[in-house]
Amino acid sequence: MTSASSPTLLVLAAGMGSRYGGLKQIDPVGPSGETIIDYSIFDALRAGFGKVVFVIRKDIEEAFREIVGSRFEKRLAVDYAFQSLEDIPQRFTVPAGRTKPWGTTQAIIAGASAVREPFAAINADDFYGAESFRVLAGHLTCGSPDYAMVGFILRNTLSEFGTVARGVCELADGNYLKGIVEYLAIGRDGDSVRNVDASGTVTQFTGNEPVSLNFWGFTPRIFDQLRESFETFLEQSGADAKRECLIPTTLNDLVAAGKARVKVLPAEGSWFGVTYREDRPRVIESIRALIATGAYPEKLWP
Repeated sequence: MTSASSPTLLVLAAGMGSRYGGLKQIDPVGPSGETIIDYSIFDALRAGFGKVVFVIRKDIEEAFREIVGSRFEKRLAVDYAFQSLEDIPQRFTVPAGRTKPWGTTQAIIAGASAVREPFAAINADDFYGAESFRVLAGHLTCGSPDYAMVGFILRNTLSEFGTVARGVCELADGNYLKGIVEYLAIGRDGDSVRNVDASGTVTQFTGNEPVSLNFWGFTPRIFDQLRESFETFLEQSGADAKRECLIPTTLNDLVAAGKARVKVLPAEGSWFGVTYREDRPRVIESIRALIATGAYPEKLWP
């Protein structure tokens, strides 16, 4: 069902949804019961992706396959990979009190067994828009050895109901990533934007900064690089029961070490996401507005 020239879509859907209060990956937001994942895969198919791999947890597998995966198995190749807390090299141990997996770097590593071609990695709970999939598919099929990231404008990616985590980017000539810093508590501050970290340190932003929303384009060589980075993280921070190995931080380190080049592709069109349960009505309204313009059919899957 896929050709050698078709990229794969890796959907990171193992998040526990603690701030949202449930499995937001399978909450319907479309008029015919579609989830955000439905719209992502619809856009990916239109852009030329030929396979989807869902990274999930074993404890949500049954519900996820029934509610989400079964929708797509007749439309494209579908595979599953599993992220777990215990899936770490043998020389490391899980610290007492840790309940969540190790973050998005580990989630992408989990997909290695199912991915052999250039691929995009996305969050399950972000709506990225059709144009974003088109531009990233173009990069993944052009033969470039460089990685890629779809960049969004910070002020357009905030929630009205609490803070969000965002990777704020610094760009070099040619729109290549020079550096990226993951801020975990970004929110509106009047007409500007600010982050307040755990120690109370405030970082101000204009709101116009390019940010990562975990819409990445990779070749399979990334997996060995991520494994090495993940081991370094475990050596340095593995005893911390709450610390996560986040893909923006990992890519920042690879870029700084000269081990990777990441082309930042500017995003046009709509983005919206579900961080908090209160975000859901806005997502539903935004999707209905896009349907009204003809961007999507009323029913995605006839």
